[in-house]
Amino acid sequence: MEELKKEGKYKYFEAGEGTPIIILHGLMGGLSNFGGVAEYFPKHGYKVVIPELPIYTQNILKTNVKAFAKYVKDFITYKGFDRVILLGNSLGGHIGLYHTKMYPEKMLGLIITGSSGLYESAMGDSYPRRGDYDYIQKKAEAVFYDPKIATKEIVDEVYEMANDRIKLIKTLTIAKSAIRHNMAKDLPKMHVPTCIIWGKNDKVTPPEVAEEFDQLLPNSSLYWIDNCGHAAMMEHPDEFNNLMHDWLKKTHL
Repeated sequence: MEELKKEGKYKYFEAGEGTPIIILHGLMGGLSNFGGVAEYFPKHGYKVVIPELPIYTQNILKTNVKAFAKYVKDFITYKGFDRVILLGNSLGGHIGLYHTKMYPEKMLGLIITGSSGLYESAMGDSYPRRGDYDYIQKKAEAVFYDPKIATKEIVDEVYEMANDRIKLIKTLTIAKSAIRHNMAKDLPKMHVPTCIIWGKNDKVTPPEVAEEFDQLLPNSSLYWIDNCGHAAMMEHPDEFNNLMHDWLKKTHL
């Protein structure tokens, strides 16, 4: 992916012209996880924008799902977008859901994959405590159906996070915030068209979580990807793009 633009407090990737798709990354792994999406959609009439979320840089009091949703809204306003499509994985999906709850007037559509927001242990179990490299490698591999997707680069990033005291404290703060901001009561009131794309073999947010999202959201469509773990857009980028694109066409977005 190309260099990030830096403007004021924002750092972001941007490509293409058209309806804005804003991508919200999770706690683990950054913007490059969405390389497949960032390459595909600008060729099909969309502007793809991936802001770097201030997960480890905000004051600890602003290190929570609600504050990140507000950050996204401020970014949308800063960019001058009227309404947007949000796509989020894991914590990013949760931020997207919370943003949809708070600012429905900004939303054209929402796509979530492996999202937290319903499942209590989604955060706690999957974020490694400090530990040796092998332990962290196993934890990183468990996120995917195919452990080879957890490249040395990904494992190194997780290892660095798990051994950085400030980052670890913030990660645990976010995990607690994700449990506190459970969305079960809010979802039935959220009418924004929502696309749920889920790995059939997701161990972090298991398939029944996707089914619950689909039951609770009044305007949702659920799609499965086989042989796929927690980060569908990384493991099966082409299939992910096709499902998402078909849904966008069907929903006239």
